[in-house]
Amino acid sequence: MSQKLTAVFDGHILRPDAQLDLEPNKRYVITIETEAVTVTPGDAWDVLEAFSGTVEAPSDWASEHDHYLYNTPKRQPETTL
Repeated sequence: MSQKLTAVFDGHILRPDAQLDLEPNKRYVITIETEAVTVTPGDAWDVLEAFSGTVEAPSDWASEHDHYLYNTPKRQPETTL
């Protein structure tokens, strides 16, 4: 039987991140790999751009956000062409 899991080493003991169904006092073979952490260089704008998205919203969303969020009356009445 083979299981793949992650664990944290506190300096003395490996502590699994999840509960294991293992028999106590039985010897197990463990293969250890370090978890690869990828860091991409970038400034704060790159980080913000990565977390931002596009939202479909009415054209007056910015000026009438209280109306759309809290159902308050619109500040500017709608004009129809």
